[in-house]
Amino acid sequence: MAKTKTRFVCQDCGHDAPRWVGQCPGCAAWNTMVEEATPTTVKTPVLRTPKNGGSSPRLAGAYGGTRPQRLQDVSVREQPRLTTGLAEFDRVMGGGIMHGSLTLVAGDPGIGKSTLMTELGRHLAEHTILYVTGEESAQQVKLRAERLGIDPNAFYLFPETNVEAILAAAQDLQPDVMIVDSIQTVFRPDLTSAPGSVTQVRESTAALLDLTKSLPVSTFLVGHVTKAGSIAGPRVLEHMVDTVLYFEGDRHHAYRVLRAMKNRFGAAHEIGVFEMRERGLVEVGNPSALFLAERSYGQSGSVVVCAMEGTRPLLVEVQALVTPASYGTPQRTANGFDARRLQLLLAVLEKREGLRCSQQDVFLNIAGGVRLDEPAVDLAVALAVASSFRDVPADSSTVVAGEVGLGGEIRAVSRVEQRLAEARHLGFEQVLLPKANTKNLEVPNGLTLLPVNRLGQALDAVL
Repeated sequence: MAKTKTRFVCQDCGHDAPRWVGQCPGCAAWNTMVEEATPTTVKTPVLRTPKNGGSSPRLAGAYGGTRPQRLQDVSVREQPRLTTGLAEFDRVMGGGIMHGSLTLVAGDPGIGKSTLMTELGRHLAEHTILYVTGEESAQQVKLRAERLGIDPNAFYLFPETNVEAILAAAQDLQPDVMIVDSIQTVFRPDLTSAPGSVTQVRESTAALLDLTKSLPVSTFLVGHVTKAGSIAGPRVLEHMVDTVLYFEGDRHHAYRVLRAMKNRFGAAHEIGVFEMRERGLVEVGNPSALFLAERSYGQSGSVVVCAMEGTRPLLVEVQALVTPASYGTPQRTANGFDARRLQLLLAVLEKREGLRCSQQDVFLNIAGGVRLDEPAVDLAVALAVASSFRDVPADSSTVVAGEVGLGGEIRAVSRVEQRLAEARHLGFEQVLLPKANTKNLEVPNGLTLLPVNRLGQALDAVL
């Protein structure tokens, strides 16, 4: 028996409600609830009585093509991967593109998502690629492909938004890689909601997921983001895919960061660094040297931190500017760092070390357009703010890493050996570390450790 189910769904977060409301109960956004009618088929289950005479009936045909099996009977073998030869991309993917994987690539408009996906045609010239374009015409994609030097023989263009037509084309072509640009433009004709709605995005992704696993084919979905920076559509979209990649950067700068937020076949939070040029994206093999290339020496408010992004150590400059407040309320601005974490560190500096920042404007910037979230960046931020507040330059030959507690203590960080090796590789002479990390630690030749327990000790050692 078929019936139609009507509900109201938030276009931003996917929260549904039985009736229309002005403000979404899930994300508190206004006027985002849209009525959607989803046709569903209700099938009455058939109950059978067990042959052994038991009284408990079971569902007829409940099993599909598989049966429950013991864990010891499950065969495990290493899955093959498609290596693109683009080292930064392969690193983020966990060593290459996994066969039968579904990957979501999201980023701001104009950041280079379509360029990155088209680039795969140059690095996978020996494999068949199906590029489904729902936003651009075939002529527009061809112009970009020619500019990037794509081999046209194994690169197929399909300007289509109907999911059923996309599935039929993929079944007919049997490509190695399929790219859908973008998931917000495709639709299922059996649904009454508009393309890009919560229901369409969810159901279209489910259909593409089933195709990806059955062929198998490596599928990439290009996704839009909202004003808040989250992926447009239902939150379940990120749970359905195997890998979620964010393409970050400033459109007015040349450098881009590809970050893995979820990866079932590799390390999460791994990053790859690229430079956008006229001929496309070029990988950056040594991003630490890139981020420190324009570093100024002998200037207050500058400290170098060694942060871990996935399995990669990165040396990045942390810049701070502390000036007397021009207005009644001091400003707190952070670029590339959590603003709430900055407020916490300012409170620790004022309470534990006597730096009166309550009447000062504080501006913080992570140079190079990188966003750092790990706790090991705390100490560098605190030292940069203190350096600018006192107008005393920090030691330019010292790299810093450490977490700052509310009591002013310096807590241990992870993967210290990799941080030390990266600092030594780029010619730094000293590393300021929590004392708890120095036990049984092998120090590279030419590198001196400065162990500290308290924030005051770190200020005395560097400033």
